[in-house]
Amino acid sequence: MKRYLTLIVAALVSLAAAAGNGKYVNMFMGTAGDHGQVSPAAQVPFGLASVCPDCYAKDRHAGYDFEVTQIKGISVTRMSGTGGDGTGGNLRIFPALPGTPLHIIKETETASPGYYATSLTGGIKVEATATKHCAVERYTFPKAAEKVLFIDFNSAIDPRRSACNFSFNGSGCIQGWVETSTVCNFGQYKLWFRIETDQAFTVEELGETTALLRFGDITKKVEVRISLSSIGPESATEEMSAVSGRSFNAVRRDAEQAWDKVLGKVDVEGSTQEQRTLFYTSLYRVCLSPFDATFGGLWKGSDGKLHTAGSRTFYSGWSMWDTFRTKFPMLTLLFPERMSDICFSLVELYKAGKLNWATMTEPVPTVRTEHSQVTLLDASVKGIGDFDMASAFKYMEAEADAGRTAGARNGLLRNSPDQRMETVYDLWAMSRIASDTGNAEAASRYAQEAQALFEKTWKSEFMNIDDTYTLMKGNGLYQGTRWQYRWAVPVYADKMKEWAGEETLARQLEEFFRRSLFNQGNEPDIHTPFMFHLFGRPQKTAETVLALLTDEKMMHLYGGNAEFPKPFVGRAFRDRTDGYAPEMDEDDGTMSAWYMFAQMGFYPTCPGTPDYALFTPLFSKVVLHLKGHDVTILRRCDPARAGSVTVDGEPLHNFTISHQKLCSANKIIFE
Repeated sequence: MKRYLTLIVAALVSLAAAAGNGKYVNMFMGTAGDHGQVSPAAQVPFGLASVCPDCYAKDRHAGYDFEVTQIKGISVTRMSGTGGDGTGGNLRIFPALPGTPLHIIKETETASPGYYATSLTGGIKVEATATKHCAVERYTFPKAAEKVLFIDFNSAIDPRRSACNFSFNGSGCIQGWVETSTVCNFGQYKLWFRIETDQAFTVEELGETTALLRFGDITKKVEVRISLSSIGPESATEEMSAVSGRSFNAVRRDAEQAWDKVLGKVDVEGSTQEQRTLFYTSLYRVCLSPFDATFGGLWKGSDGKLHTAGSRTFYSGWSMWDTFRTKFPMLTLLFPERMSDICFSLVELYKAGKLNWATMTEPVPTVRTEHSQVTLLDASVKGIGDFDMASAFKYMEAEADAGRTAGARNGLLRNSPDQRMETVYDLWAMSRIASDTGNAEAASRYAQEAQALFEKTWKSEFMNIDDTYTLMKGNGLYQGTRWQYRWAVPVYADKMKEWAGEETLARQLEEFFRRSLFNQGNEPDIHTPFMFHLFGRPQKTAETVLALLTDEKMMHLYGGNAEFPKPFVGRAFRDRTDGYAPEMDEDDGTMSAWYMFAQMGFYPTCPGTPDYALFTPLFSKVVLHLKGHDVTILRRCDPARAGSVTVDGEPLHNFTISHQKLCSANKIIFE
């Protein structure tokens, strides 16, 4: 009980500090234990600097755990919600002598978009804010405290592969670089840094990878600024200059205003406080990455080469295996201009020799890049332009060729039934891209290959259900069951109906949910509640989604990698520190975007096509503030049912709407 009271106090302080829709963001939702793998770090939208404590907690991929009070220090990088072993945790500062136990005083801990603060044992207060490429930290010491900062230049959330180099100059600043492994230790990234303090210090102890800075005995506050760049030391200096002369409070205000702008893209009404909190917390997490990796007009590709950005912004920091399903469709809808630059960055990723996982020369923390072609196609069919799809296509073909080798680890993989189903989606996307770019021969070839692989795999592995279909990792699946993966390629729903029958598939999908075989905590089947539309039963979508959002007795049988010893009963999304279902990674905005779509009443069931499934929204009113145009969605019926839906007064009979029609509508009304 004390823990939850602490959270309530922290949340109230956070709400008082935030403005606009930011007042609904609960930065601590999902930060406890293995319930999301997220953090309350201070960060700006799509910013590389992400500042908060790293706790003494095993396997916390973002470095922080609400339930663990003892900290290792304050670090400046991380990725939100990813699985694996995490990445980041660089340049960790410990505001006490090494070996001193420091704990977060929970009743003082607070966070809001762009800001984090807490008091530690011994009375030391920590505050943090950030710009895109600079962490700004402020330490307030009580009179009796040691006025020291211990810096670990070689710190990392996953320390298996890390290196550093640093030096002091005459003006008291510290410059150097750090190298750290990416998620799951597949690759690494290198960042140059510059550290400046607003108070003079002496170097009391100097190790190969650490330094102890001592400040004067009368020092009350020390402000530390850490700039980051993947380009080089001069660029890190330029990034530091960009915040020169601006106070901590001014940087914090700028961060909050940046979040106000992002969180103001959607307004909602007619729901509970918790539902609004979950909605805006989800929007916040959708916009944490990919990171703006452009420094002074330059960017470094994953091949380690430097390029001129011109008028573009280059992004990096990918988790595409998850995010192609929901997060990037959400960014396409709400932030089309930013999404154009994200697509430009993905094209450049292909040109650099894209691998499924990270390379050894990444510019920033990252994970994996499968399904980038689906994301590019999805953005293109929804009107995102100004990127050269045709130039990326030959690299997509090389990726497809690489995967045809038996036992291949990169390319479009075919080593297991789940890999083959994932590859089908990519081949299907390539056929559409080839057609859109005028390559009829390749379009036909990849369409035939995709359909043939799907038919062979689905008929042999997923068509005829038996008792083995409920087994997690059954028949060589990486994650998931055969029940879950049989729905993995919704773009071929028509073929499934041809082979198994629409009525049969609809009944089987109902059975899937009736028996609690759906896994909300993992991605391969998160679109299945919306597939009822594809089998002629849109009303079942509305009923199923509402139950997932509101039913306190919802049963969950599966975690990320195994069946639970005891089922988890409850909602998978709750406004609590353990706010996500057990073992449920938030996955870099994937689950957050899923939740937003589910609340708003439309969902991109088949990324790569322009259509959304429509169903009754949870809110009575949703207003999308799109570029130059507002779209209002109204619910005038019970949330479990909609007898009809109209778009600007015209009936929409099939509960399906195109992206273009959605974005051009004035009012969409459910009655």
